[in-house]
Amino acid sequence: MQNHQPLVDLRSDTVTQPTAAMRQAMLAAPLGDDVFGDDPTVNALQARIASLLGFEAALFVPTGTQSNLCALLAHCQRGDEYLVGQQAHCYRWEGGGGAVFGSIQPQPLAHQPDGTLALADLEAAVKPDDAHFARTRLLALENTLGGKLLPFDYVQSATDWAQSKGLSRHLDGARLFNAAVAQAALTGATAQAEGKRIAQCFDSVSVCFSKGLGAPVGSALCGSAEFIQRAHRIRKMAGGGMRQSGMLAAAALYALDHHLDRLADDHAQAQRLAAGLAGVPGLQVEAPHTNIVFVDLVGDARDRSAALLAHLAAHGVRATGLYRLRFVTHLNVDAAGVDHAVAAIRGFFNA
Repeated sequence: MQNHQPLVDLRSDTVTQPTAAMRQAMLAAPLGDDVFGDDPTVNALQARIASLLGFEAALFVPTGTQSNLCALLAHCQRGDEYLVGQQAHCYRWEGGGGAVFGSIQPQPLAHQPDGTLALADLEAAVKPDDAHFARTRLLALENTLGGKLLPFDYVQSATDWAQSKGLSRHLDGARLFNAAVAQAALTGATAQAEGKRIAQCFDSVSVCFSKGLGAPVGSALCGSAEFIQRAHRIRKMAGGGMRQSGMLAAAALYALDHHLDRLADDHAQAQRLAAGLAGVPGLQVEAPHTNIVFVDLVGDARDRSAALLAHLAAHGVRATGLYRLRFVTHLNVDAAGVDHAVAAIRGFFNA
């Protein structure tokens, strides 16, 4: 790669770097010992995110994986099961933590093309009250799922159904605020209002600060005070007590103040990327809802997938995938970076 070529890292929105202002906020944060409950910045963040999403309490944790694990173990007991999508992060991409650490059985279901789980499939998956079966206790949804915004009418219907069955409801909202920004664009409301509207369909919500919001570390789990008390005990067992973690919480607070509404910029860059790749022979571009663009290599292009990734790396563009490429826009990717990536991809196929 030539030294003058830019590095456009589209692997994930987790690669974002803290801005200078965020770093200053981290350095200025008042600190305490969060394991003793006296880190004022952590306490402020927990109160802020709980209020923002309409819950009694919240718990700051190092990762979204730990947040989901705490939720699963707080909602379910050994021998229980949760209903979840095949592509949901808390089932497919988190090492089977619920099963490994909690003896909680996942019941994965196929997604519909829009990312939803059909209510008929959910209904059929609920186990009878019989000693032969695990006890169905929880519905876990994810929004966004692979960058797709779940239709709000569906979210309401699915969570109302779960409540009617006596099931708890958990949302993996790692990119909840991307969903909120996209939904706000449809309704005309604020992203904050739409985030709360989505969250209030659930008994617990996990939200990530280290993706599109741009903080270096951290997620929060929100729920009732009683639920968060149970989750806090699980966080302790999972090694999630971080002592003077107010420096990290300060970054998350800064992100909530300054980086939430700007997620719309990332969505616009994803649209720009998708439009720039439209019509390239051998590529099928999935129209993005938010900040994730999937591109399928079809026909003869599949035979060139490894060469394409090598070509992109040589031209300062990073992506993930093989036959199905994933590009994720974020606060460190501007229009020039998107245009550079498009030019690199088009240059490969036009060579």
